Amino acid sequence: MPDPAPRLTRQDIARRVARELPDGAVVNLGIGIPAMCANYLPPGVEVRYHAENGILGFREIHPDGEGDPDLMDAGGKFPRIVPGMAFFDSVESFALIRGGHVDVTVLGGLQVSRCGDLANWMIPQRGIGSIGGAMDLAANTKRVIIAMEHTAKGDVTKIVDECAFPLTARRCVSMIVTDIAVIDVLPDGRGLLLRETERHVDAHPLRNPLRGSGQTGRCNRKFNVRVRNPGKHLAGLRKHIFGR
Repeated sequence: MPDPAPRLTRQDIARRVARELPDGAVVNLGIGIPAMCANYLPPGVEVRYHAENGILGFREIHPDGEGDPDLMDAGGKFPRIVPGMAFFDSVESFALIRGGHVDVTVLGGLQVSRCGDLANWMIPQRGIGSIGGAMDLAANTKRVIIAMEHTAKGDVTKIVDECAFPLTARRCVSMIVTDIAVIDVLPDGRGLLLRETERHVDAHPLRNPLRGSGQTGRCNRKFNVRVRNPGKHLAGLRKHIFGR
């Protein structure tokens, strides 16, 4: 059965996340959708991107098939060289992370709980996974934004009451941006607050997104980005947002 809810592209998710990156910030981008944010900064905003393997200060990523193969970030992408870039070893790079000097990190997610717990490194059924630098970034960055598609294969929601997958870090997530919604994670485990929906999505069924969250989600505005498959509103969209 085709998904009745209109979905943003992965590029549109990255574009929306890029609007959350403050001017002058040190930002670490994870693999996949997060890495795309480097190419969607709003005009007038400059950030210094950081990579765990020892790069600070790059801005954009070369398109596939371009770039210097001897200069890549931790995700295997090729940054454009710009004046002021710094190169150092991974020991210094993780010292920056653990010292709290990274302002924002954007990571992908397999599951996010209503308290902001993050699981993003292993699916137990597959039995393999590598946590990499995600644990350090999630635990030590001032603001953690998760960029992901809202549901996994089989229409299984990724936003859950409690994570069933191995955790990357507890209560670390500040915001979730998916292909249909922007959701704030409230401090001190107080739950989730719906902030935006994709402009073709009816926000009413998204209120009180998770039982026990103690909050009523209010949609303050709509996405201002292109939608891949505009469609009609779905009155029962709760199932597609929070699996309910």
